[in-house]
Amino acid sequence: MQRSSYDTAAALLPLVGGPGNVTSVAHCMTRLRLGIAAPERVDAEAVRAVPGVLGVVTDGDTLQVVIGPGAVVAVTAEFEKLLDAAATAHRGPDDDRPGDFGSGAPLPDGPAPDGLRAPKGRGELREQPRRTRTRGRRPDHDAADLAARGAELKAAHARRNATPVKTALRRIADVFVPLIPALIGCGVLAGLGGLLVNAGWLPWLTPALAAVASGFMALISVFVGYNTAKVFGGTPVLGGAVAAVVVYPGVAKVTAFGVALAPGQGGVLGALAAALLAVGVEKWCRGRVPDALDVLLTPTVTVLVAGLATLYGLMYAAGLISSAIGTAANWLLATTGPLAGLVLGGLFLPLVMLGLHQALIPIHTTLIQQQGYTVLLPLLAMAGAGQVGAALAVYARLRHDTQLRTTIRSALPAGLLGVGEPLIYGVSLPLGRPFLTACAGGAAGGAFVGFFAVLGDRVGATAIGPSGWALFPLLTGNRGPALAAAIYAGGLLTGYAVGFLATYVGFSAAGVPGDPSPRRSG
Repeated sequence: MQRSSYDTAAALLPLVGGPGNVTSVAHCMTRLRLGIAAPERVDAEAVRAVPGVLGVVTDGDTLQVVIGPGAVVAVTAEFEKLLDAAATAHRGPDDDRPGDFGSGAPLPDGPAPDGLRAPKGRGELREQPRRTRTRGRRPDHDAADLAARGAELKAAHARRNATPVKTALRRIADVFVPLIPALIGCGVLAGLGGLLVNAGWLPWLTPALAAVASGFMALISVFVGYNTAKVFGGTPVLGGAVAAVVVYPGVAKVTAFGVALAPGQGGVLGALAAALLAVGVEKWCRGRVPDALDVLLTPTVTVLVAGLATLYGLMYAAGLISSAIGTAANWLLATTGPLAGLVLGGLFLPLVMLGLHQALIPIHTTLIQQQGYTVLLPLLAMAGAGQVGAALAVYARLRHDTQLRTTIRSALPAGLLGVGEPLIYGVSLPLGRPFLTACAGGAAGGAFVGFFAVLGDRVGATAIGPSGWALFPLLTGNRGPALAAAIYAGGLLTGYAVGFLATYVGFSAAGVPGDPSPRRSG
């Protein structure tokens, strides 16, 4: 019987330290993202064992629980309901004070709704599972051993990722991740509208589809400004108000550096910079304006100063940067397509582990805003194809390792749809060598797609977020979605094949006929 979203959320809450240990709740395409007050109170191994959880990524004070597309939305909603119920019980039904769980305040030891309690120690979180021992022989790579090794590697990566630059990148990613559902929805509608126009079908409907699909992209700068202020500690609506200057049609009457501005100039980068400036101005005012005048002066000064700076500096500078990004991406693929694809497809998995992939989100969004699609995402998606190929080789090679094969069978469907964490942290990364051969598969798939870019056939995605097979509805290109889908499918097959062969041959070179023990060192 399929586990309900409520059951999954209720099982997760005590394992992450209880309501008092959760400082924020959000989700992206596949992950429940939790801000954690005390990371040491999180039982990551137990979280990973919850049915419905595909993987766990710890990153400093952020816990990311991989649940999968669709299901993550329902689980997040149930998780937030449990937090609200616990907060209500903590402060009492007649107490109208705001709950203090968002600040990480500890939950008292008394009962909470639905029997939830804040744990005094890990022993109260769950009954420890029994481990089965095999008599007469050492068990093959059992799931517990692989999970423990994966947890160690992730903890080490999290420690390396705790740097100011990577923290800033994570916060910038937090600005754009909430926009992904709208980008996907509008991207699918834009692709559908394009198909109808090319086929000459339903001409009465295509203008309406174009309006629905384009409305969000026309105002995306406002949403970026709103989220930026929210993430960086300002008033969200002030960030949105300043960012709205970027898309206001009246900016065409303003001249900066001797050039008339254009509505939308600078795009999301200009909106991001404008909102960051607004947050800085607002914080400066909060500490200096008397309380009696704060409600009047602080918003006025924030919008005035940040708005004028946006008009007479940020829009112009961000416009130059945005144009350079689009030009560089097109030049890179047109002149060095196979090499660019090889490098991007081969290095994307390590970039994810280092947390540097988050820097690509504003670049993707800028390209979508400029050109209607990002040419980088299909190349990067090849990393997932190499991962799937490597996992299939492990499955075929290690026929007697039933537990590892069970792990691969359960994680493979998600991997085919672009959710690679279960395969990465449950199979290839703990084993070592398959992770490198997966990168080789991704490099080959990226080179395949890049080769066609040199021939003038660019493949792009109208939204970010999905990968693998889930990216097909979002594919387009300079010569139409059909050719783009065919090239992308060829890249996936190349990634699968090279990832499989490199991993399979690697086992043979290491002298591994079916016993996984020689590959422990990676």
